[in-house]
Amino acid sequence: MTDTPELPEDPVTVVHEFFSALGMDAVDEALELLHPDIVWKNTSLPDVRGKKRVGQVLAGLARPSFGFAVDMHHIAATGDVVLTDRTDYLRFGKVTAGFWVTGTLELRDGRIVLWHDHFSKGNVARGVVTGVVRAVTGRG
Repeated sequence: MTDTPELPEDPVTVVHEFFSALGMDAVDEALELLHPDIVWKNTSLPDVRGKKRVGQVLAGLARPSFGFAVDMHHIAATGDVVLTDRTDYLRFGKVTAGFWVTGTLELRDGRIVLWHDHFSKGNVARGVVTGVVRAVTGRG
């Protein structure tokens, strides 16, 4: 008998469960879905390599003053490659910035081994400005 949790077999389900766990600040649950050799790539940012390092970054987003959420618009898979089209939300105190993201996630042995997100810096900046305005005016 093994104490390793049973993983979903469908790559789309793995990715859905991963983002759902992150949205609920359940970082430990999300980490169970990552391969030990995970590489997290974000447009123009340094790569984050390894489950421990990715976990440290994700844990930082699960603090009371920060937050992360996702609206998944589209998700599709071919084999172990899953493509996502979504809006990500980063919260910093009372400011929430929403921005469009496309992601490519690759699985190995039922776990995410590559998480590669693409986004526009202009779209992120627009999301931050909109979030600040909403926080200041109380609208939204």
